[in-house]
Amino acid sequence: MTELAAGHDIVVGIDGSDASMAALRWAARQARALGAEVTAVHAWEPSARGFAPYAPVSVHPTAEEERLQAAQLLAATVREAFGPRIGSSVRAVLVEGPPAQVLLRYARGALLLALGRKARGEFELPPMGAVGRECLRHAAIPVVAVPAVDPSSSPPLGTVGTAALPRRGAA
Repeated sequence: MTELAAGHDIVVGIDGSDASMAALRWAARQARALGAEVTAVHAWEPSARGFAPYAPVSVHPTAEEERLQAAQLLAATVREAFGPRIGSSVRAVLVEGPPAQVLLRYARGALLLALGRKARGEFELPPMGAVGRECLRHAAIPVVAVPAVDPSSSPPLGTVGTAALPRRGAA
């Protein structure tokens, strides 16, 4: 599919992780509130260059097998986020290419780009991966980094905290 996001889309990077699932669900809520559409984008690259030149050919999956696996990952993620009935306001897009470049290209002219991130960094690594950092550096639109749901430290989605806020005019 070569059609890029329109100005009323929220583009979401999908990689099958819990973080990208959280970003997709967040984007869907925002899209409903804004009357926008969601474009879920999964970029994949052939892995042949990741194998040693002397690796047996039988070890290398074909490009078609990799494309099929990528399509299944995208479909499963969208189905898990929205259930079996996916509305017409959600578009799933599978593209071969470097993920950061693909996401930046699809996000051109969109409302925003939503990406998942880990709830917190592990082993002193940043919670945002290399693709997310590249998108943050080069995006011409707002980028939202949605944390993965950490069941041990955060309330369920949709729960509002009850912290007391001062009322307007109160001292």
